[in-house]
Amino acid sequence: MQSYTIGQAARLLGVSPDTARRWADAGRVATHRDESGRRLIDGRDLAAFSVELGRQTEDDEEATYTSARNAFPGIITAVKLGDVAAQVEIQAGPHRLVSLLTREAVEELGLTVGMQATARVKSTSVHIDTP
Repeated sequence: MQSYTIGQAARLLGVSPDTARRWADAGRVATHRDESGRRLIDGRDLAAFSVELGRQTEDDEEATYTSARNAFPGIITAVKLGDVAAQVEIQAGPHRLVSLLTREAVEELGLTVGMQATARVKSTSVHIDTP
Protein backbone atom coordinates (compact mmCIF):
# COMPACT_ATOMS: atom_id res chain seq x y z
CA MET A 1 0.00 0.00 0.00
CA GLN A 2 1.28 3.42 -0.90
CA SER A 3 1.92 5.91 1.89
CA TYR A 4 2.23 9.69 1.63
CA THR A 5 4.34 12.23 3.47
CA ILE A 6 2.59 15.16 5.10
CA GLY A 7 3.73 17.39 2.21
CA GLN A 8 2.42 15.01 -0.46
CA ALA A 9 -0.87 14.63 1.39
CA ALA A 10 -1.18 18.41 1.67
CA ARG A 11 -0.73 18.82 -2.10
CA LEU A 12 -3.35 16.16 -2.81
CA LEU A 13 -5.80 17.76 -0.38
CA GLY A 14 -5.15 21.29 -1.67
CA VAL A 15 -3.94 22.66 1.67
CA SER A 16 -0.65 23.80 3.18
CA PRO A 17 1.68 21.29 4.87
CA ASP A 18 1.06 23.14 8.16
CA THR A 19 -2.67 22.50 7.86
CA ALA A 20 -2.09 18.80 7.10
CA ARG A 21 0.26 18.60 10.13
CA ARG A 22 -2.37 20.20 12.38
CA TRP A 23 -4.99 17.72 11.17
CA ALA A 24 -2.60 14.83 11.86
CA ASP A 25 -1.70 16.24 15.30
CA ALA A 26 -5.42 16.54 16.12
CA GLY A 27 -5.97 12.91 15.11
CA ARG A 28 -8.21 13.71 12.15
CA VAL A 29 -6.03 11.51 9.95
CA ALA A 30 -3.86 8.63 11.22
CA THR A 31 -0.10 8.72 10.68
CA HIS A 32 2.80 6.38 11.28
CA ARG A 33 6.55 6.87 11.13
CA ASP A 34 8.93 5.29 8.63
CA GLU A 35 12.43 4.06 9.48
CA SER A 36 13.85 7.58 9.09
CA GLY A 37 11.24 9.09 11.44
CA ARG A 38 9.10 10.85 8.80
CA ARG A 39 5.36 10.88 9.41
CA LEU A 40 3.44 9.03 6.74
CA ILE A 41 -0.25 8.62 5.99
CA ASP A 42 -1.50 5.32 4.59
CA GLY A 43 -3.12 5.73 1.16
CA ARG A 44 -6.42 4.19 2.24
CA ASP A 45 -6.58 6.47 5.30
CA LEU A 46 -5.83 9.51 3.15
CA ALA A 47 -8.48 8.48 0.61
CA ALA A 48 -11.12 8.14 3.35
CA PHE A 49 -10.10 11.45 4.90
CA SER A 50 -10.20 13.23 1.53
CA VAL A 51 -13.77 12.03 0.96
CA GLU A 52 -14.76 13.28 4.43
CA LEU A 53 -13.02 16.59 3.78
CA GLY A 54 -14.72 16.90 0.38
CA ARG A 55 -18.13 16.47 1.99
CA GLN A 56 -17.34 19.17 4.53
CA THR A 57 -16.15 21.51 1.79
CA GLU A 58 -19.40 21.03 -0.17
CA ASP A 59 -21.20 22.66 2.75
CA ASP A 60 -18.67 25.52 2.93
CA GLU A 61 -20.01 28.62 1.20
CA GLU A 62 -16.50 30.07 0.93
CA ALA A 63 -15.07 27.11 -1.00
CA THR A 64 -13.10 28.07 -4.10
CA TYR A 65 -13.69 26.36 -7.42
CA THR A 66 -11.53 26.08 -10.49
CA SER A 67 -12.38 25.69 -14.13
CA ALA A 68 -13.52 22.25 -15.23
CA ARG A 69 -10.80 22.30 -17.90
CA ASN A 70 -8.05 22.07 -15.29
CA ALA A 71 -6.10 19.07 -14.11
CA PHE A 72 -7.23 17.84 -10.71
CA PRO A 73 -4.45 16.05 -8.80
CA GLY A 74 -5.93 13.90 -6.09
CA ILE A 75 -6.26 10.46 -4.62
CA ILE A 76 -8.30 7.48 -5.81
CA THR A 77 -11.11 6.84 -3.34
CA ALA A 78 -13.03 4.07 -5.10
CA VAL A 79 -12.55 1.56 -7.92
CA LYS A 80 -15.59 -0.42 -9.05
CA LEU A 81 -14.90 -3.15 -11.58
CA GLY A 82 -17.54 -4.69 -13.81
CA ASP A 83 -17.11 -7.43 -16.40
CA VAL A 84 -16.10 -4.94 -19.12
CA ALA A 85 -16.39 -1.43 -17.67
CA ALA A 86 -14.99 0.21 -14.54
CA GLN A 87 -15.68 3.32 -12.48
CA VAL A 88 -12.86 5.22 -10.76
CA GLU A 89 -13.53 8.01 -8.24
CA ILE A 90 -10.91 10.64 -7.41
CA GLN A 91 -11.14 13.17 -4.59
CA ALA A 92 -9.14 16.26 -5.54
CA GLY A 93 -9.49 18.78 -2.72
CA PRO A 94 -13.19 19.68 -2.63
CA HIS A 95 -13.82 18.06 -6.03
CA ARG A 96 -15.07 14.49 -6.51
CA LEU A 97 -14.48 13.24 -10.04
CA VAL A 98 -15.78 10.02 -11.53
CA SER A 99 -14.30 8.42 -14.64
CA LEU A 100 -15.85 5.56 -16.58
CA LEU A 101 -13.33 3.47 -18.47
CA THR A 102 -12.65 -0.11 -19.42
CA ARG A 103 -11.76 -2.72 -16.83
CA GLU A 104 -8.69 -3.51 -18.92
CA ALA A 105 -7.45 0.10 -18.66
CA VAL A 106 -7.88 0.09 -14.86
CA GLU A 107 -5.97 -3.18 -14.56
CA GLU A 108 -3.18 -2.05 -16.92
CA LEU A 109 -2.75 1.22 -15.00
CA GLY A 110 -2.90 -0.65 -11.69
CA LEU A 111 -5.43 1.83 -10.28
CA THR A 112 -6.20 1.13 -6.63
CA VAL A 113 -7.77 2.99 -3.70
CA GLY A 114 -5.20 5.23 -2.03
CA MET A 115 -3.15 5.77 -5.18
CA GLN A 116 -2.23 9.25 -6.35
CA ALA A 117 -3.79 10.18 -9.71
CA THR A 118 -4.68 13.25 -11.74
CA ALA A 119 -8.10 13.64 -13.34
CA ARG A 120 -8.04 15.74 -16.48
CA VAL A 121 -11.44 17.06 -17.44
CA LYS A 122 -12.45 18.36 -20.84
CA SER A 123 -16.10 18.74 -21.71
CA THR A 124 -17.75 15.61 -20.30
CA SER A 125 -14.66 13.38 -20.44
CA VAL A 126 -12.50 12.58 -17.40
CA HIS A 127 -9.05 11.17 -18.19
CA ILE A 128 -6.84 9.69 -15.47
CA ASP A 129 -3.04 10.09 -15.29
CA THR A 130 -0.76 8.45 -12.75
CA PRO A 131 2.66 9.73 -11.72
